[in-house]
Amino acid sequence: MDAKRTLELTVLSLEELHVDWKHAAESLYVVVRAESITSYSTGTATESGGNPSWNEKLVVDVPVHARSITLEVKCKDAPSVKDLGIARIAISDFLGGGTMAPEQCLQFLSYRLRDWEGRRSGVINFSVRVRATEKACSCSGDVVIGVPILWNRQN
Repeated sequence: MDAKRTLELTVLSLEELHVDWKHAAESLYVVVRAESITSYSTGTATESGGNPSWNEKLVVDVPVHARSITLEVKCKDAPSVKDLGIARIAISDFLGGGTMAPEQCLQFLSYRLRDWEGRRSGVINFSVRVRATEKACSCSGDVVIGVPILWNRQN
């Protein structure tokens, strides 16, 4: 068994960001971690349709022991870095519970961001594809769309 799995994770955009980012749109970036000291970072955002966007692919190595990945939205605001929100995503949300990985299937996901006090701070949109392993792929490149955030405005 491999010591890791590999994901192609494309950070797409942010919505409903609950901070005034417009003065620093070019300072927003996303850090991805997979229960490891290793992190992967996007470049800075551009504005698209009034929302920050990246459309940037990251190749993320995920240790087999990892149960989740995190996406952290940060702002390079001189002289420091400010955390704007974090989303923790269970690996089983896109690996099918670990039983049969939908290899090569492109999945579009949206997750609620929370600040460090637990308050909603926006929604991050991204896509993920599990890189193929030696076993045959059963998906043939189909697109799977999921939105695993609660749309109930009270959450």
